[in-house]
Amino acid sequence: MLKNTQKLICDKFSSGERLDIFLSKKINSLTRSNIKNIIKSNNVTINGDKIFSQSKKIKENDIVEINLIRKTSEFIQPSKRKINIIFEDKDIVIVDKPQGMVVHPGAGNKLDTLVNILVNKFKKELSNISGDLRPGIVHRIDKETSGILVVAKNNFTHSNLGEQFSNHTIKRKYLALVWGVLRPLSGKIKTFIIRSRKNRQLMEANDKKGKIAITKYKTLKVFGCKDIPKISFIEFELETGRTHQIRAHMNYKETSLIGDNKYKKKKKKYKKINKSFKEFLDNLKGQALHAYYLEFNHPRSNKKMEFNSKLPKKFDKMIRFLEKQSD
Repeated sequence: MLKNTQKLICDKFSSGERLDIFLSKKINSLTRSNIKNIIKSNNVTINGDKIFSQSKKIKENDIVEINLIRKTSEFIQPSKRKINIIFEDKDIVIVDKPQGMVVHPGAGNKLDTLVNILVNKFKKELSNISGDLRPGIVHRIDKETSGILVVAKNNFTHSNLGEQFSNHTIKRKYLALVWGVLRPLSGKIKTFIIRSRKNRQLMEANDKKGKIAITKYKTLKVFGCKDIPKISFIEFELETGRTHQIRAHMNYKETSLIGDNKYKKKKKKYKKINKSFKEFLDNLKGQALHAYYLEFNHPRSNKKMEFNSKLPKKFDKMIRFLEKQSD
């Protein structure tokens, strides 16, 4: 177990507040329940005296010290792995995440996540609203999805961006290759999404219960090639940001993304397939899904910010191959 001590001074605006309320306002990553347990564990002092009650009232100029106890495993090991930074200022960082990289540490993924890299590069210059294991992380994309993410350098930025996500004012667009042809070619998919009862690692669309999920889509091109089933090149725009939303919605439309082994249909449609294209599939190592566009208002200036990311090489080569075969 390791301790990280924080010293806080009560100002005139906080005078008279309960200790737990004061601490919850000052340390956003802690819940009231977390604070209660820390106080009960004799890890909070006021002016050097240990405090055992979370309802203790504090006064102006009181010095409150809190020991944040963490398991050693919860400390993030910095990684020197490179990451493509598209833009950076004092409030935000725009990164271009490669396919195969996990966003933050979790079970089975402690090293070389995006967070490990961010911690190495920016040290403590990241927001902490999402907790110790997710500094700076405002939103996520799947491990096997590539593309743009915005990272918050401070809590003001994090809160503002979180509000924009909640209000659905942030534009997120993806490019994908999908088996078959969606009908109609352009439209909107609106369902609820819940965790699958059969496989807890998967999400599924539901018409009656769950969290609302809205995905706009536009078919950019349909490839019809010899010895290759029809494949659609599609742009998706998320109005909501549910876990595996695009993948679950493609499953709902009775298809799947190219390379998506988790959500692929069980029936074997593609027994005979072009050998060269089969090599592309084998080398893809994940779904052909790329977060290529992000638009939001800058938290401090309110200026509209737009960012684009080029398709990964493997994805781009596959599209060029399909275009050549379609000629």
